[in-house]
Amino acid sequence: MKRYSPYILFAALFFSACKKLDVTPPDKLSSGIFWKSPADADLALTGLYGTLLTTSGQISAYGPMWWENFSDNAYTQNNQAGAQQALIAGLTSTLGGFPTSNDESLYVTSYKGIAAANSFLANVNKVLEGDKLNQYKGEASFLRAFHYFMLAQTYGNVPLITEDPLTIDFKNKVSKSPRTEILKLIDSDLDAAIAGLPDAKYTTGHAVKASAQGLKVRVLLFEKKFAEAAALAKAIIDGGLFSLNSNYAGNFYKPDQRSSPEIMFSVQFQAPAAAHSFSVTTAIIGSGYKDLQGTQDMIDEYEANDPRKTMSFFFPGDTPADNGWPFSGTVGTPGVNNWTKGFYPAKKWLDPKITDPQPGLLDDQDYVWLRYADVKLMYAEAQNEAVGPDASVYQQVDEVRARPGVAMPALPAGLNQDEMRERIRHERRVEFALEGLRYFDLRRWGIAQQKLNGFIQNPLSPNVKTVYRPEFEYWPLPQIEIDRNKPVLIQNDNY
Repeated sequence: MKRYSPYILFAALFFSACKKLDVTPPDKLSSGIFWKSPADADLALTGLYGTLLTTSGQISAYGPMWWENFSDNAYTQNNQAGAQQALIAGLTSTLGGFPTSNDESLYVTSYKGIAAANSFLANVNKVLEGDKLNQYKGEASFLRAFHYFMLAQTYGNVPLITEDPLTIDFKNKVSKSPRTEILKLIDSDLDAAIAGLPDAKYTTGHAVKASAQGLKVRVLLFEKKFAEAAALAKAIIDGGLFSLNSNYAGNFYKPDQRSSPEIMFSVQFQAPAAAHSFSVTTAIIGSGYKDLQGTQDMIDEYEANDPRKTMSFFFPGDTPADNGWPFSGTVGTPGVNNWTKGFYPAKKWLDPKITDPQPGLLDDQDYVWLRYADVKLMYAEAQNEAVGPDASVYQQVDEVRARPGVAMPALPAGLNQDEMRERIRHERRVEFALEGLRYFDLRRWGIAQQKLNGFIQNPLSPNVKTVYRPEFEYWPLPQIEIDRNKPVLIQNDNY
């Protein structure tokens, strides 16, 4: 049985829109009327990156901060992305939000991007050749791997689709492939990207060699291939193209993030054409939004005097005078004015120049998905698992802790492997708070149930505890997809 999804139509619709072609219906668009010049390749490549964006005012599954609400790091008052319901009521195939909704689910978002990448890879050689062809194919391969890895680590076994959507018979239904096959394609795509992408700093929003290398390190850790992960992370470190930003907070808003030497891949926005509404959904009081709030458990994770705590969260009593709470107007003060008692408003990702966000405000902070600090801590984790806490493990963790502006003391000497493992896990949590990594880290470490089953997110509701059962290690496929593809698409176990 061939494996096709209705979302592969996206590529045809996109190419029709970007060329404004009226002569052929979108579902019958022929590659013969688009792939005519190198300019078409540029348009199509822009479209590939566009699959990572969100439309104005909506929450995207590729906004890393929203994934925090599925973890013990953060709380959403309004069930943003379906997270509150997923943790309190449990995951179901009709939940909505990122798990299963028809418009904003990770499943739908990912297959739109995969469809566009498949079409691009099938046709770009018609208009390009040589090094430019290799680079463009490398970017498409990287993006396809990015989408498929999000699917593999979230849903497990999913449909594997590599065909050009413009050649597909849409009457065929889709079935799942084993996660091992998905990971094999991801590895192959990332190897192709590493071979084809420029060995350069990340400056334009286009993936570079290190973007693909860093993503592959993440994949190798997921696969528990620790020696390989450590070797690849070391290659990035030894390459010397990236360094830790001396302005930690500047990684998360413009203009600072565009010149950061640390960012290795991000989803880039530019208002008003490409924008989002982060400040509105997190900061406005009058509209009832409080969609990203740190839990007490998250705050308690920080060591005394760790400045990353106040760089990432607001605290009761913060005022503009102490360079804390910058807002006025419709935005209250932390701890009062309808802020949820016992939680801490998100500071990370908020542009400090915005003092009074109103409904309709459009932000364009880039969504950072890979930082050099992550490569260093992934190296430390992989090396510790492969050989134990040698001097290189200490070096990478201590350098992250000691960056200018953070200046945390070095780890104590003499840690054993288990103790170092806990130190690295702690460091990942505080370094990447509100960056979307915690939920996936807990799952790949095999401790999600320990941390998320019975967790009290809201101190005002101590009898409401989160639910995390063994089957939640992989989400249910959206029920609408099961229904569209009966009987060949089978739901994940225990749903």
